[in-house]
Amino acid sequence: MLPTGQFAGQYMGFGGMLKRWRKAAGITQPPVARALGMCVRKYRDIETGAMPPRFSKAQCDALAAVLKLDSDDRHALLLYNVGAYVRATAPESHPELARALRLLIDRQMPSPTYLSDRNWNILAYNQAMAELWPWVMEPRANLIRWALTTAEGRATYHDWHKHAAVFVRMLRFAETTHGDDPDLQELIADVKKNPEVLQIWESDTGRVEHRDGHVFLATVPTLGYKTIEIVSHVAYPAIMPDCRFVVMTWVEAEGDAQRDALGGPRNAWADETHNTARERHRAQERIAEADRLRSDAVGTARLVVNSADKAAARAGEDGIRLPAISRLMGPDAQLTLSPSKRNVVWAVEESPGYWGVTEVSPLTVIARVPWEALEGECFAEMKRLVRLALPAEPEAAAARIGELIGERDVEQRVLRAVLGELWADGAPSKPHCQVA
Repeated sequence: MLPTGQFAGQYMGFGGMLKRWRKAAGITQPPVARALGMCVRKYRDIETGAMPPRFSKAQCDALAAVLKLDSDDRHALLLYNVGAYVRATAPESHPELARALRLLIDRQMPSPTYLSDRNWNILAYNQAMAELWPWVMEPRANLIRWALTTAEGRATYHDWHKHAAVFVRMLRFAETTHGDDPDLQELIADVKKNPEVLQIWESDTGRVEHRDGHVFLATVPTLGYKTIEIVSHVAYPAIMPDCRFVVMTWVEAEGDAQRDALGGPRNAWADETHNTARERHRAQERIAEADRLRSDAVGTARLVVNSADKAAARAGEDGIRLPAISRLMGPDAQLTLSPSKRNVVWAVEESPGYWGVTEVSPLTVIARVPWEALEGECFAEMKRLVRLALPAEPEAAAARIGELIGERDVEQRVLRAVLGELWADGAPSKPHCQVA
């Protein structure tokens, strides 16, 4: 056993900190000792540095309560004794956190940026993200659910099966850290309904924590199905350690099948796993004490207003509400056309009294409307959207319509030709199908 003097030299820092906290709380040693479940003499030895601290997490919680420690001091106490993170401070108790996050996310423009919780539910995003991937504005938007269960997600990723395997590994990794989370269990059950995902789940036992540094090709419908090369940057906010702050930088893809935008082997991420005990332990340490954060106060990186009318007012005095198309976008969505700004104000009621507002181009909305729904009121609203998406000058708008109709005519001629060949090969025809 080391001499007492060596203990004192080694632990005097914590003892002094403990004494400072107690003095600041204005209490004597006996109440603190009782909170820790020890005698006063033993506590006094810890405070003077004569005995090393060996507080459990329960003792740390009791000590933090009796000394009225703030989140930073609680964090220091836990790290000093048990090496674990304190529970993340709820954002609603820190309104400046919500403002800081919104500012940080918005300042990433023009790079698409979002914040998700540990189960990949989208908590916040900037306008670039909403413009390129409008699904983030939908109710209960979730990255992995979108990527693995929707046609749009599948069409977005080149080499979808490789991406699906990585997402499955991320879900497996999450199981090792918070597998009892009902939200995670629901997500896993949902994606397994896709037979291809289920097959990957049953055959791939790897784990991976995140996609930081991954470089991949994506086709973006809102960019006219242009292929871009994306670099994913993942960070964990210190105050919200179970959340992911993701920034995507991108360039137009140059078609190099061997090297990605950073010069590395293309799709090298597809073979990565985080299966080592050290990596799993590191992740568990970081998020073991963090509650799942879905605060309404940090629900958006966009402008937040407290009513639907204030959201619509962002479109200006000439704003035109689009109720039929709004219903198609979701039960809590409200879209307002702004002729003066030549855009659409897309508002989502994320919780009572909280409307997140994003201004998007008309083309972003047009791409989300199913054509089979274009009847009556919805058809009239779509005409307004299309007109706003065209050039303002009537002559230029008419010329653009002519170009688009010509393109559609070519597409239809090709489709009719293929259909005719299918019929010639014996495919059954339908009465309403005609080949010109």
